[in-house]
Amino acid sequence: MNSALVVIDVQESFRKLPDWEFVSQPDIVSQVDRLVAAARAQDDLVIWVLHSRPGAGTVFDPARGHVRLMDGLEPLGDEPLITKSAHNAFTTTNLHQTLTARGVRRLTVCGIRTEQCCETTARIACDLGFDVVFVTDATATTPIPHRDAPQDLPFSQLVSDPRTLGVVDVVARTEYALAGRFAAIRTVGELAGA
Repeated sequence: MNSALVVIDVQESFRKLPDWEFVSQPDIVSQVDRLVAAARAQDDLVIWVLHSRPGAGTVFDPARGHVRLMDGLEPLGDEPLITKSAHNAFTTTNLHQTLTARGVRRLTVCGIRTEQCCETTARIACDLGFDVVFVTDATATTPIPHRDAPQDLPFSQLVSDPRTLGVVDVVARTEYALAGRFAAIRTVGELAGA
């Protein structure tokens, strides 16, 4: 086994956020499930990552009960489930050691948020010497408000602000930033078949 699928932050926490209704990939679970099935069929390692902020009182605080995989996703007994507290899946975890110990050299990255935790993990993985595949249609994100947008506006109003970066633009920017530099961009169909 020299390949691994890293599933990042596909957790119930995100469904509790006010921006989830504007998510780019509402069927993220089915897309990830297709990649997981393909990885398992090829005997690739599947690693599950959750984002946690203990004591924060937010939906990322494990005490609130939302720091768990979204319904429909289930690790097998030997698949690592790791918890991170940084944007990328390496800095606050033993992911690098786990991959190295198992001889993994190629990572396929999917999950939530396209431009944040997923992209950051892909960049660091490349810097660590891994060959990286980034599966954009198995990632999800939400619109990004402009830096000067009022913090107290409901997200539904922020979305209508013409300065807000829409999900199509967020995904495209990530693909431009990663392709040919940090990762190969692929689709679920290319990796898992029709």
